[in-house]
Amino acid sequence: MNVSRPAVHPVEAPPMTEAAVHRPRVRMKDIQGMPGTKGGLFLRLSQFIFSIISVSVMATTSDFRSATAFCYLVLAVGLQSLWSLSLAFVDIYALLVKRSLQNYVAIRLFTIGDGITSTLTFAAASASAGITVLIGNDLDKCGLNHCTRFETATAMAFISWFAMSPSFLLNFWSLASRR
Repeated sequence: MNVSRPAVHPVEAPPMTEAAVHRPRVRMKDIQGMPGTKGGLFLRLSQFIFSIISVSVMATTSDFRSATAFCYLVLAVGLQSLWSLSLAFVDIYALLVKRSLQNYVAIRLFTIGDGITSTLTFAAASASAGITVLIGNDLDKCGLNHCTRFETATAMAFISWFAMSPSFLLNFWSLASRR
């Protein structure tokens, strides 16, 4: 069997022009909402704002220490606000210096951190919602407690979790599609 083999002839690359050297980088895999994008910064800032509102409303209520779920909400949402603020600063830096955050180690860190904080926030918001329903509907003690404040803080925690979910899912999708 006589099979011909293709011949390879090296071709010299054309010299780089000035426009080719200094043109802006194109990042094909940056989907809005991922770290280092304007959508990601918007998600981080919304997470931070809603979590700060939640922790502020709950912490200014005098009797939030009466239920462990409310203390857990303050702790979980406070942690989420710190996480979201720190990643917002990372996003701002990446946008200012036009740097992509599509590094495997960074995406893995963001995914793990988002997963932990979103799970804690959802669990705390769910527990606080349960206690709020117990106090308001079942025990009918809203006259003695600050049910409206508890409901507001719980709702803000849920909204903060809703803002956290796309960040986690996009980071997890990016992490899973790498390997």
